[in-house]
Formats: sequence, C-alpha cells, structure tokens
Amino acid sequence: MQSLRVSDYMNCRPVTFSVEMSVAEAVERLLQSGQTGGPVVDGQNKVIGFLSEQDCLVRMIESCYYREQVCRVKDIMRTEVVSIRPYVSVIEQAQTMLGAKPKIYPVVDDDGYLLGTVNRSQLLNAIDMQLRDGYRIAG
Repeated sequence: MQSLRVSDYMNCRPVTFSVEMSVAEAVERLLQSGQTGGPVVDGQNKVIGFLSEQDCLVRMIESCYYREQVCRVKDIMRTEVVSIRPYVSVIEQAQTMLGAKPKIYPVVDDDGYLLGTVNRSQLLNAIDMQLRDGYRIAG
C-alpha cells in the first residue's frame, strides 16, 4: 500500500481563486463546486494562498455586522500554505493529516505549479479500496 501515490487519488479539477476576486464570487464558486476550500493561484497557476469556507464565513459575518461588502480574496486568504507533491504516498499523507493540519492540501509540482488538491475523504477512499482488494485476494 506504500506505493499508492497522491496523484492517483487527487482532485485534478479543484476550485481555485485569484487574489483580486471578490469574496462574494469566491463563496459562489465554493458553493457551486461543493468543495470546502481551494488554492489561490497567480496568473501562471502557482499556488500563492489558500481560501476555505471558514475564512469566507468569518468575513461574511463581519460584513453583516459592520455592513461592509467589498472584500477581496487577498484580504482574507491564508498565505502560509502547506502543499504536497504528487509522488507522496497516500499512507504518508494520511499519517500527516492525523494531526491538526489542513483538511485540504494543494498538490503542486516541484516548481510550485498547481496540479490538484487532495483531502481526507480521497485518502480514506484510496486506503479503503486497497484494503478491500487485499481482503478479496486473501479470502
């Protein structure tokens, strides 16, 4: 099972955002995609930040309270992004995700260009499929 790679189970079409996008547009993208967050990328598709539902929710509550409406992704995105490489093993990444780490990781190539994202459900699915295959072979 160590040979399972993140690239085999990652989401190759993640929701993405730009720094100048309004938070309202970002929320619309999140809701339409059914994803809970995604990378913020520059014009060359390099990951420069991350935006989650929680980040948006905090800002939307503040907007309601203070009656502010114009806010950009760059104002609320997280700039310290933990990303992973596509060749990382599923088991290794799953072990990393056991701690209080992000729930979604951008998957980037060695130059920092976005390839996709991976979340806990995708890793759980990968491990589950391998265990089921192992049970069939052993049984």
